[in-house]
Amino acid sequence: MGFTPDFGYFQVVPTRVWFLCSLAVLFLLTGCGSQTGPSPAQAASPAPAPTVSVAQAQVRNLTREVLLTAEFIPFQEVDVMAKVSGYVREIGVDVGDHVRPGQRLAILEVPEMRDDLVRSEATIAEAEAEVVAYRDEVRRSDSAHQLAHLSYQRLAGVVKERPGLVAQQEIDDSQTRDQVAESQLAAATSRLNAAQRKVSVTRADLARVKTMLAYTEVTAPFAGIITKRYANTGSMIQAGTASQTQAMPLVRLSQSELLRLILPVPESIVPLVRLGQTITVRVPTLNRTFPGRVARFSGKVQSATRTMETEIDVPNPGFTLVAGMYAEANFPTDTRTGALSVPITAVDLKPGSDTEGSVMVVSPDGVLETRNVTLGLETADFFEVRSGLQDGTNVVTGNRANLRVGQHVSPKLAQ
Repeated sequence: MGFTPDFGYFQVVPTRVWFLCSLAVLFLLTGCGSQTGPSPAQAASPAPAPTVSVAQAQVRNLTREVLLTAEFIPFQEVDVMAKVSGYVREIGVDVGDHVRPGQRLAILEVPEMRDDLVRSEATIAEAEAEVVAYRDEVRRSDSAHQLAHLSYQRLAGVVKERPGLVAQQEIDDSQTRDQVAESQLAAATSRLNAAQRKVSVTRADLARVKTMLAYTEVTAPFAGIITKRYANTGSMIQAGTASQTQAMPLVRLSQSELLRLILPVPESIVPLVRLGQTITVRVPTLNRTFPGRVARFSGKVQSATRTMETEIDVPNPGFTLVAGMYAEANFPTDTRTGALSVPITAVDLKPGSDTEGSVMVVSPDGVLETRNVTLGLETADFFEVRSGLQDGTNVVTGNRANLRVGQHVSPKLAQ
């Protein structure tokens, strides 16, 4: 018998095989997908603690200050004028030059003063010659007077010893000659004195001419910087001696090695102003601070502004500061030494109070707490804490809106 294949068997068997393979593949895919999801233990793990910015309560020296503003002005400033009128023959300085006290700034040309000097010297020589002549005349008159006086004394002695020996007329003539000689001596002495006084007058006039001639050399009255130049060589300069004349200065001289700050101190802190008080001056343009000192104050509160003008001297040896710069002066009004303090940003004031508030602190185990504190002096950056905190306590300084008491946090010390 021959073999006859059963094609129905081969059609059923492959179908069952493919069904079983599909189930196996689906099981494998389901198993792999379940392994990629989070485990129950992982889903229940806590979130990390948030980081908060903190600062430590520390003991500091606190000073409350009032910020006052002003502009630097030179310690001294003057427009240098000429004492005499003349033409500028030479000017040896210009804007920006540093000069010493007594340094020559300019020379004026005044020809007529040279003539006045020659005339005064000639007048003195003439007066001194007259003095010599009158002195000789006084000597001659004195000799004649001595002779006449001696003759009269001799005749008077003879008359006294031997009355009637000498005629009375002769005695009278001798006495008259004595008196005339005495008068001539007195006149010669007066003329000599007048000549001597004339010499003194002419010498004084000569000294005046020399003094005025010295004013043709204009010098610096103090050390400083030339900040403006008005005249040039050949300029006509009027004498700056009368208020009604419009005399032109030569230069403007400013003393900038020491500068002034004139501060309008409010009436409320006027009692705290003390001579010699140290003031910190900040110059925003340079972003630097400089030491200043209260040198003088007016001692009067102005009725219009209710302020008192107070002058601060600021040394400027290196000429770093320039007159006209804007400056800020921190004027101290109150001081606390060794006060426990915290940053202002860490304190929440109670409504309507300046001395009661609260802070949020981080305990050693990282838990947030709230502490009520009593406050004292307030400065620009810190509050004085009188009670409620201890030195070294960490207080939260950042945003506290999303924080709650009892929450675990990770503190980070703020710079």
